[in-house]
Formats: sequence, C-alpha cells, structure tokens
Amino acid sequence: MPDWEAIGRHIRDTLGEPFEATRPSRLGGGCINTSYALGDDRRRVFVKLNRASRLDMFEAEAEGLLEIARSHSIQVPAPICWGSAGAEAYLVLEYLTLGGGDKRSAAQFGRELARMHRTTQPRFGWHRDNTIGSTPQINDPCDHWAGFWQRQRLGYQLTLAERNGAGRELLRRGEQLLDCVGEFFTDYQPPPALLHGDLWSGNAAVTGTGQPVVFDPAVYYGDREADLAMTELFGGFAAAFYAAYEEAYPLDPGYPVRKTLYNLYHILNHFNLFGGGYLRRAQDMTDRLLAERGR
Repeated sequence: MPDWEAIGRHIRDTLGEPFEATRPSRLGGGCINTSYALGDDRRRVFVKLNRASRLDMFEAEAEGLLEIARSHSIQVPAPICWGSAGAEAYLVLEYLTLGGGDKRSAAQFGRELARMHRTTQPRFGWHRDNTIGSTPQINDPCDHWAGFWQRQRLGYQLTLAERNGAGRELLRRGEQLLDCVGEFFTDYQPPPALLHGDLWSGNAAVTGTGQPVVFDPAVYYGDREADLAMTELFGGFAAAFYAAYEEAYPLDPGYPVRKTLYNLYHILNHFNLFGGGYLRRAQDMTDRLLAERGR
C-alpha cells in the first residue's frame, strides 16, 4: 500500500499550501508504472509509482518535462515533487483533465511540435541519461549525429538484444547496418533539436480546453525526424498534424528512408522489453535499410 501520508506531506511542503492526500483513485494505462489521481474537489494531482530503486527514472522524467516547458512550445503536466516513501518511488504531476481532439487541435499540435524542435543546443544528447520505457537511454553529449545514433541508440539496443536471445541473423545484419549508418547522412546534417523522445499517440492528448499536451518524455537533443518517425510507428496522428508541421518546419526529402532507421530503435527496444513478434519486425526493418543503402 502506498504511503499516502508521506507523499501528501511532500506535496504540501512543495506547494506551501494545504493538501489532503485523500481518495486515491487507480488510473488505467501504462505498463511500466502504476498511476493514481489523488486529492479532493479543491485540488487533485497525478501520482506515478514504481519501485524505490526507480527513483532516478522519475527524476529524469521530471527534468524532461521541465526542459520541454522551458521551450514555451507544447503544454506538459507540471512536475510538483518526486521522491521515495518506503518501498516505492513516486512522481507527482499536475492533474490535467483531458478531452477530445479535433482537426484544429491536431494542427495546433503540429505547429507547437515544430516550435519545440527549433529549440537547440550545441551538441547531441543531454546532460543526463534517462529511460525509454524502462530501458536505460544513454545520452552522452556528442558532436556527430550519425555516431550518436550508431553507438548510443542502435548499437546499445543490439547489445541488449544479444543478451535477450535475438539470434544470429538479426545481430549479423545489425552489425552490417551499424557500419554504414553514416551513409544515411551524406547530404543531411541535422541540428540538435529538443525531442520528446517517445512520441507516440499514447503519450499525447488534448486537454478539455482543446490544448495539445504531451507527457511521459524520454528527452534528449537529436534529429527532429526521430520524433516525427515515432509518431508514425503505432497508428500515427491526424493528417492535420502532419500538414501543419510540414508547413511550419518542412522536412528533408530523405526523411521517408531515415524514419525506418529511427523507428528500428523503438522496435528493438520493444523486443528487449516484451520479446515476441518484434524480433521479426526488427529483422525486416534492418533488411529494408540495408537494401536502401545499396541503391
């Protein structure tokens, strides 16, 4: 049972105002953490729980939300506090009432994501590591994007895949792909853009007032195409979203090929987390990229 009294005390101390940690209500969704709404009719908060050993994951998530907030682009739930109580780590966020989106909100989301992607820093990566799902995500700062993607994204996931029994064929073809990652960037040098990092439809919504909002980030600075690619991986977003983004910040003509390179990272991660049919999908994507390289 969560120590709601300790969590409520931390919330009160952070807010500097009364808060009653009452009526915890378990919320659905998510496969990594458990989530609750906590509070009363005067104020509610959103609380995520995991093992105490995962506090670093919540700290990185809170920092990622703050990084996005500082870009003054897309709304995020404001982090309130985080810590550990007994056997559990917790992250307390602003509670947002979500509603249904429409064409207008989809287009607004596209424009706001383009604005976020114009937030840059000198190097790829971030000042700290975080997680993609529950998998460690390495963000060591790097001057060269192709090398960053080769080592800290695909190479890292392939190392995990070997430990998880991926099989000789994927590993052999994966090594071939690693050797030629730079060939996908001969005429394209992206700036380090602020990325959400895990931008699929389950991590984006619209508030009751029609404002787009994103959450559960895996923030780092990289090629903006990596965010766009993931939006297409599991069902995609509305056509108005893509049209508005393209109008605000047009994509390079090579994006349709590179998006497979970027989404391979997430499919490998899903194999490493969940196993199953993701192995075959990773093999197919690797073969497609190697064939594209030979054209």
